[in-house]
Amino acid sequence: MKALMLTGWLALSGTILSCGGKPQGTGMRTGFDIEGHRGCRGLMPENTIPAMYRAIDLGVTTLEMDVIITADDQVLVSHDPFFAWEISTTPEGKTFTAKEQMAYNIFKMTAAEVSRWDVGSRPHPYFPRQQKMKVAKPLLRDLIDSVEQYCKDHHRPAPQYNIETKIEEKFDGTYNPGPEKFTDLLMSVVKEKGIGKRVIIQSFDPRTLRILHEQYKGMRSSLLVDGQDKRSLEQQLADLGFTPDIFSPEQHRVDALLIKTCHEKGISVIPWTVNDKASIDRLRALGVDGIITDYPDLFSGQLAVGGLQ
Repeated sequence: MKALMLTGWLALSGTILSCGGKPQGTGMRTGFDIEGHRGCRGLMPENTIPAMYRAIDLGVTTLEMDVIITADDQVLVSHDPFFAWEISTTPEGKTFTAKEQMAYNIFKMTAAEVSRWDVGSRPHPYFPRQQKMKVAKPLLRDLIDSVEQYCKDHHRPAPQYNIETKIEEKFDGTYNPGPEKFTDLLMSVVKEKGIGKRVIIQSFDPRTLRILHEQYKGMRSSLLVDGQDKRSLEQQLADLGFTPDIFSPEQHRVDALLIKTCHEKGISVIPWTVNDKASIDRLRALGVDGIITDYPDLFSGQLAVGGLQ
């Protein structure tokens, strides 16, 4: 994996977007960044290839997604390191409860075993507009290949990829590998696909971001912050140990002072997860640099329903 740190590896990582996103090594982003959360979770099964296609058709500039690691060291697109009860059906066609879900540990399954599960057929309790279909969790490399080809075939601009490392220290060795192995496996796919200049790595866990900053120079990073984190921005950045490219807080943490302070530090502000037009308008008026949403169709003038998730 350390071969990835050879000088100049990012030169092999593809071209820079002209529609939103910033060039490597420069200041804040240019243009407003519309990010489809888990593709477009409000409209299609989350973190699936069809969700990415729909988001592209709706004009997002960035595809937001989550990744975990399988037992055979494959990088899988999934929000949870287990099969979540709301969306999952076993290979035998069975459903299960919230209390049972963590027993279906993907870190202990091979990619081939994971591919037999259906994560798109069940009606989602929080997203009534979500289209239902039988679909599996994809490998990151397969999703990238499919998206890149879809954009070429449909004459769409190539998107950015905002990839979240779903890792928690308390789960090291049980539901996820340690942060160095996790980061190396992810970056090996990014290098293989030549998309480094269009990738952002985001996380609530600062460990993978520190490794990215120290070992993969030039890669963009985004610090995710939840609504329960009571630390100041200055303390969060001090604890991280470096200045990330993006600060990505839960939307209710955002105010004019936060945006001003981040911009003075050269940090973009992209809140999550903003699912109604009034909130989008409020945040844009404050001066955020982008929005992460389950409903990218809000930006195309269509009505969307559903609360914040």
